Amino acid sequence: MNHEEAVVKAFILPVRQERYLEFLRSPKKRAKFIEQLAHFKHLNPKFIVGIPSNQRNSAGLLNLLRGKGASAKCWVISENSELDGKEIDLKTALKETIGRQMGTFISCIPGQLAYFEDEDGRYILERKS
Repeated sequence: MNHEEAVVKAFILPVRQERYLEFLRSPKKRAKFIEQLAHFKHLNPKFIVGIPSNQRNSAGLLNLLRGKGASAKCWVISENSELDGKEIDLKTALKETIGRQMGTFISCIPGQLAYFEDEDGRYILERKS
């Protein structure tokens, strides 16, 4: 299972999963999924972990994610076309995402740990195995 499929299956409401997987499998339809990330309403609330207010910056989030097992590399799904669909350094991904209010999933451990930010908030997504 790739990072994108794992993010959808682990952190998005079950009722929306098949539709979003279909979008991500097709380069033509991918844009439909990406468009929705700015005000994304389909995260599964069971897997949202609160972020302490003093940790809502890139250094704090990097420490939190690494403390939960994130490695140096991550996979990004984002409105930011420079990051979307790429495996990059986690530190760079966070610096380029936090505070930009562009809908972005940063997948750290496929299906287990991710960060999500949109115009409405910042969230760690964690599903313990």
